[in-house]
Amino acid sequence: MTPSEILKMVKAEMQKALDHTLHEFNSLHTGKASPTMVESISVEAYGSTMALRDVAAIMTPDARTITIEPWDQSVLKDIEKAIQKANIGINPSIMGNKIFCPLPELSGDRRKELVKVCHGMAEQGKVGIRAARRDGMDGLKAAAKDKEISEDDQKRGEKEVQAETDKFNAEIDKHLKAKEAELMAV
Repeated sequence: MTPSEILKMVKAEMQKALDHTLHEFNSLHTGKASPTMVESISVEAYGSTMALRDVAAIMTPDARTITIEPWDQSVLKDIEKAIQKANIGINPSIMGNKIFCPLPELSGDRRKELVKVCHGMAEQGKVGIRAARRDGMDGLKAAAKDKEISEDDQKRGEKEVQAETDKFNAEIDKHLKAKEAELMAV
């Protein structure tokens, strides 16, 4: 494998880690309703576990409410149970054939709690980036050991992998700061 192929693979893995982290950030609610807050909640339905987005339509009629309308009314109670079990600070209530999830006003303590959660998500993203870095470094070492690339190419490749690692970590930090500011804004 050439250093450029290894670098391409490393960049792709790091991008996946960044994208996942950003998606996780979007699942945190900042006082404004968003379908991403609940769409990946696991629901026990039809004898298996499914994401909420796969069993219902999720809408935000206003900035403080999420409504969930299941395609099959028999899973209403299952969805309500799953939202309560997810422990995301939303108290669902069934009204007719829909589930209404009003968002509570965020207290100062809850905001600080969410910032801590956000930091944990950022750290998980960085763990993914470090794993991609390690895989890239190992690939370069193996290629040099097998005499596929020169030692100079290995060193150059390692510097490029480290530069990408730094770039992706900085990107996560930038998004973390923005999310922190968003969470702390009253």
